[in-house]
Amino acid sequence: MASLIVRNARITTLDPAQPEASALAVSQGQVVAVGDEDTVMPLASPQTTLVDAQGMRLIPGLNDSHLHVIRGGLNYNMELRWDGIPSLAEALQRLKWQAQSTPPPQWVRVVGGWNEFQFKERRLPTLQEINAVSPDTPVFILHLYCQAILNQAALRAIGYTRETPNPPGGEIQRDTQGNPTGMLIARPNATILYSALARGPRLEYQDQLNSTRQFMRELNRLGLTSIIDAGGGYQNYPEDYQVIQELERRDQLTLRIAYNLFTQHPQEELEDFRRWTSQLKPGSGSDWFKLNGAGEMLVFSAADFEDFLEPRPDLIPQMENQLERVIGLLVAQRWPFRLHATYNESISRFLDVFERVNRDIPFNGLRWFFDHCETIDERNLERVSRLQGGIAVQHRMAFQGEYFVQRYGAAAARQTPPISKMLASGLPVGAGTDATRVASYNPWVSLAWLVTGRTVGGLELYGPENLQTRQRALELYTHGSAWFSGEESRKGRLKVGQLADFCILNQDYFQVPSQQIRAIESCLTVVGGKVVWANAPFQHLSPDPLPVSPDWSPVRNYGGHFQGSIPDLHRGCSQHQGFFGPGCDCFAF
Repeated sequence: MASLIVRNARITTLDPAQPEASALAVSQGQVVAVGDEDTVMPLASPQTTLVDAQGMRLIPGLNDSHLHVIRGGLNYNMELRWDGIPSLAEALQRLKWQAQSTPPPQWVRVVGGWNEFQFKERRLPTLQEINAVSPDTPVFILHLYCQAILNQAALRAIGYTRETPNPPGGEIQRDTQGNPTGMLIARPNATILYSALARGPRLEYQDQLNSTRQFMRELNRLGLTSIIDAGGGYQNYPEDYQVIQELERRDQLTLRIAYNLFTQHPQEELEDFRRWTSQLKPGSGSDWFKLNGAGEMLVFSAADFEDFLEPRPDLIPQMENQLERVIGLLVAQRWPFRLHATYNESISRFLDVFERVNRDIPFNGLRWFFDHCETIDERNLERVSRLQGGIAVQHRMAFQGEYFVQRYGAAAARQTPPISKMLASGLPVGAGTDATRVASYNPWVSLAWLVTGRTVGGLELYGPENLQTRQRALELYTHGSAWFSGEESRKGRLKVGQLADFCILNQDYFQVPSQQIRAIESCLTVVGGKVVWANAPFQHLSPDPLPVSPDWSPVRNYGGHFQGSIPDLHRGCSQHQGFFGPGCDCFAF
């Protein structure tokens, strides 16, 4: 008999054999019936949880093919999110209040998920504004892969002075006397930004557990039920995986996570992968947490991070030899792999390596894929197809499209990335965000970008030839992404035998005006038949409240991605009933 039945729903199954339904039943974590109520209700028992969906849209759970949830979870409770905030004034208000609430030696961190084009002011904060709102508490603000803004307190905490040399690959901006101003420039890569951020204090272990749970619940709120973790810089294995492994042991995961291992040691990448391939087997784990393979960084010399404020970086001549040794090992050990690849010029060189390895050690169906591929051309799409690879695309252009157009022109941007050509070539394509350090983790921002072709600032990038229908975009975010963890037969569609992962939306994705897609959230999110998020009108099914720790966390006051109107989110001013306003001294900066 069913443990859970949802009826009176408008179900998009994404199953070609039965595209629409009005009811479904769940037992032992799987879908056991899909159809009308006459088909499903006979599976009800007195112990079955019955949900009346009230005619709302129900879709398969969303699956982000590239999200840094393990690293993001360790830091989420420390981060003040500017994702979706419509004005710089509001962002600075939050920054001021959080600085007043954050105890020494902690920092206020704004780490990705925003850009200046989302603000009505259409500009970045100035160094003077940041220092004015937080003269004493260190502030670190990451702006895409381009730069970081540090107040004077953060410069003191890090120890940057006029004697500090520029680190390799970065620039410390200085005034006329040679003193650091607080602006760090990624030139040509983001190492300087991430190394500076890594100098800040970490959360205590118990707070990291809470932080990761808070981040997962935030993703559940947006309808995510699965993600593929792409590793990340300064995310060491196994040390930084202890929190997520502990949550799995406690049965407290609310997302399915397939993780990749990202090399951590320049010039020692081959040793990293030799050690991991001798110790671990891809696919090991459970439906909730399992090893997916290698990447997205395989060798540091292959990093071509996109920063469209700077010219395209040229990879060093030694890259091919270094990459070939690692790829040869992975193919010989039958380890799936992924590789960060922005520019077509880099992709051509990567594929040269892959083809050489394939001649000696055939890929023979080994699952591999590129991430990003903003400027890949048709010839290289054909080469990827011949090697039976895939491409995971993310909405980084929604946040950097204006900079791309400024450097390369609007015509070039119309096929950046060329998603329609990828699909026409028959390649597996999955959608995602690459959150949290550049783009927002909100899947609906990504879905809106796929459908409208517009940046978060409203710039129209694509013509009709590179726009996706709402159905196709949703497929890329569900069944499409499942290919990248080898789970396309188990998730991404609502059909008998597949995992019972789904969500009921607060607005009908297929009916709302396109400009409202970004505002969609989940009212009910179910993973493996278990309710992991519920809001009105399903509040009675909500999991137990999850207190935030530490008590100064920005998540306590502001949550994650911007919700609602600005006045609804001002908290903390005891003299003004918990709200900032034009007459409140807390409003001034």
